[in-house]
Amino acid sequence: MRIPIEWLREFLDFDLSAGEVSMKLTMVGLEVEASEEIDGDTVLEVNVTPNRPDCLSIIGIARELAALLDLPLKMPESDIGEEGGPCEVNVGIIDDDLCQRYAGRAIIGVKTADSPDWIKKRIEKCGMRPINNIVDITNYMLLEMGHPLHAFDMDTLNARAIRVARASAGSKIKTLDGVDRDLSENALLIWDSARPVAIAGVMGGADTEVSGKTKNVFLESAYFYPSSIRRTSRTLGLKTEASYRFERGTDIEGLVKALDRAAGLIARITGGTVSKRVDAYPRPYDSKKIKARYQKINRTLGTALSEDEMTGIMKRLGFGVEKAADCFFATAPSFRTDVKNEIDIVEEIARFHGYDRIPVTVPRVPVSGGRKSKHYSYMSLIKESLRRSGFSEVVNYSFMNYSMLDLLNISQDDPRRKTVVLRNPLNVEESHLRTTITPSLIRNLVHNVSMGIRDVRLFETARVFTASGEPLPHEVHHLGAIYLRDKSPVLWKEDAPDLYTVKGALEAVIKELKIEDVRFQPSSEMFLHKGKSSDIYLSGKKAGYIGVLHPDITEALSLKLSKPEVVMLETDLDMLMSLIPDAMVYTPIPRYPYIERDIAMIVDESLRAGDVIDLIRNYKSDLIEEAVIFDSYKGKNIPDGMKSLAFNIRYRAKDRTLTDLEIESVHRDIVETLVKRTGGALRGA
Repeated sequence: MRIPIEWLREFLDFDLSAGEVSMKLTMVGLEVEASEEIDGDTVLEVNVTPNRPDCLSIIGIARELAALLDLPLKMPESDIGEEGGPCEVNVGIIDDDLCQRYAGRAIIGVKTADSPDWIKKRIEKCGMRPINNIVDITNYMLLEMGHPLHAFDMDTLNARAIRVARASAGSKIKTLDGVDRDLSENALLIWDSARPVAIAGVMGGADTEVSGKTKNVFLESAYFYPSSIRRTSRTLGLKTEASYRFERGTDIEGLVKALDRAAGLIARITGGTVSKRVDAYPRPYDSKKIKARYQKINRTLGTALSEDEMTGIMKRLGFGVEKAADCFFATAPSFRTDVKNEIDIVEEIARFHGYDRIPVTVPRVPVSGGRKSKHYSYMSLIKESLRRSGFSEVVNYSFMNYSMLDLLNISQDDPRRKTVVLRNPLNVEESHLRTTITPSLIRNLVHNVSMGIRDVRLFETARVFTASGEPLPHEVHHLGAIYLRDKSPVLWKEDAPDLYTVKGALEAVIKELKIEDVRFQPSSEMFLHKGKSSDIYLSGKKAGYIGVLHPDITEALSLKLSKPEVVMLETDLDMLMSLIPDAMVYTPIPRYPYIERDIAMIVDESLRAGDVIDLIRNYKSDLIEEAVIFDSYKGKNIPDGMKSLAFNIRYRAKDRTLTDLEIESVHRDIVETLVKRTGGALRGA
């Protein structure tokens, strides 16, 4: 905003130099970035922050300086003279959610010509080009009072009517810059009885512009909803001095002052007669009282200001003030819509008391030993366990592309389809909150492989979000992991399938957390390879899955590797951590040795090894310490539809050394039980 010092002195009597004015304005948050000498006058370039549209005018800056110097502000008078008859233009607001006030006056019998030199010089100093006396006066008011006005050639308005309404489908207008513009249905327009004549708050139409032939003028002064003007201006790619102010917010109460002053100047300079004012104001402005506590203000600023000092600053700024016992109530003037809360009052007092006068104090922060929460400790344990297994942690945004659910063949009734859609996404890749970590990890994998990395082991712990029908989505903490190792030639042979490598990493985490009730069952996930995947069950409830990504999906990712096998893992961390025992129970190191026995059985290939292990572990004997599977085989010498499973059982007694005779009796009984319960047979029998 360009501010001529000579124009500023018209509203305020001060004896400061231009440099002193610059310093004082800068110290209250209105930074003066530069100054320029023009015709013996100094013009300041003031950087006005977006929350202070009231300072986008000469009077706005004068008001701040008057409060700072505690000087009276001389407001300009509206010299309309004797008003004429009623305004011949009929005004109606159709969409009052976007236009909350619309006022106007007709000026009859004007003579369009060049503006007086004093108007020309002032608007030129502020960077605007003179056009004619009527248009220049509207620009003069924009600069002086901060409120944009627009003048219509009244004789070009059909039926002398003004309607304020949204654009209809297919609406077009030729604006003052000569460009034909297509308008979206969200754009707010000024219409006459038949057509749009201006884009509200942005630019007028060419068909109703004031020209040398204009005899009668209708002068508009309105308040448009800021977000509407901002949206229209951005959509059209059209920025004007008017839109710059309207999209930040203008003074809904002060617009009639700007209208009356402009109408009076037009009548005086062009020789016209001003009609009575027409003013459509469906919902009058109502300023709220803001409670400000004296103690709160001093505590926040670290000052010891008196009650009178605080209220005095607010009164100088134009606020209404009502004192109470330990606080005061401030009523913001209509031009200060940025002041809404108590902290805004604190900021105003800080600005005008002077930031340089606020003492510098080092804050006292009590330091305590503190303790890590259980959740934090468990998360650290989980991450450290995965790092020891060779995985690296990644952190992704909580967004996903909805089409990834189609790629993964997630069914339409799956809860993971209940996504939360972002209202204003940056792009389609980040348009939904993710309901699963898998899409993010797949994207990480594709990126790494494209960079030439052939050994990818990544994990992430994060929240996933499911739409619940409530105001907020349902959030669950998940652990996800992805594994890819390219089968390149090596000097040594690695027999362990990748699936079991990842399963071993998961089991290491479970072991660290001392969780026991974990089972794996064939997975029902459509995006996993059948026969190479399992669902994870914790205490009988499904908590996630682990498995090899289906070959069709791997092929769709175009990894450009020979037969890539991608292993995925995802599990519910909240459920996992809920099963961690509250206390650890330790047992002494066994004093007596153990004895091992093996069992090899041929069973139906549909029988799960886990079920057989459960039969062994549930056998009623205190001597069984552990049972594990160490071999699973299908092929030569094994009948079709059957498989060979081999188990190792460890026996131990707490109070003595076991004898072979004791073990043989128990072991033989276990074998007979397994054969009977599984329908299998001992291998080699």
